[in-house]
Amino acid sequence: MKVVIIEDELAASENLAYLLGRIDPGIRILTVLDSVKASVDYFGGGGEADLIFMDIHLADGLSFEIFEQVPIHSPVVFTTAYDQYALKAFKVNSIDYLLKPIDPEDLRKALKQFHDQKEAPAIREEQVSGLLELLNRGSRTYKSTLLAAHRDELIPLKTAQIAYIHIDTGIVKATTFERQSHALDGKLEELEASLDPSRFFRANRQFLVNRDAIANIKYYFNGKLILQLNPPSGERVVVSKAKAPEFKEWINS
Repeated sequence: MKVVIIEDELAASENLAYLLGRIDPGIRILTVLDSVKASVDYFGGGGEADLIFMDIHLADGLSFEIFEQVPIHSPVVFTTAYDQYALKAFKVNSIDYLLKPIDPEDLRKALKQFHDQKEAPAIREEQVSGLLELLNRGSRTYKSTLLAAHRDELIPLKTAQIAYIHIDTGIVKATTFERQSHALDGKLEELEASLDPSRFFRANRQFLVNRDAIANIKYYFNGKLILQLNPPSGERVVVSKAKAPEFKEWINS
């Protein structure tokens, strides 16, 4: 198998090459590229690879810039120091991502996954866009204040004070930890996009909950979950079976 390593840290590239050789002596490292420019020159000039190990941050930019300048027809295993929760979307092409420092067993599993696939697809443009969006979340700013309607006034409402936002008879309302209810402008989907996803979770179509408002979690039938909120919501807040794993990962992060 022919492998290309894209990594700007010499120690990291040498360690990866060493581990690959130990796991599979038949692997041939064609080249080690240390920048976006070098990678574009290599693949733009007809360079090839059966599999690419690609660091995300390179000396001259993000490795995703490579895809914008030259087509990549090989499957990619990303290597990065980002935490696992933030990188769940990096499992692209049914290959994998590896967290630094690279664990030999994780590397072995990634290679096995590649071999089991036999012909892994190349990364697509929309996948690159999704990964860029994920990276940009770290630099995004989320609303710290929402405007709540009260008669002929608008009340600034700190998002940290909001226990949950829900739809009540067609009206979007925010309930504070002080048990006050306020009507909000906009759709629940729009509010969800404006709030910090590490703080608020879309439990279902009606409820967007603050993690600090979750007092208890109970198992429900067919793999569903019931959230008990504080202050109480007056409605049963159910997380579907399909969404339960995502919720558990979120609450445990």
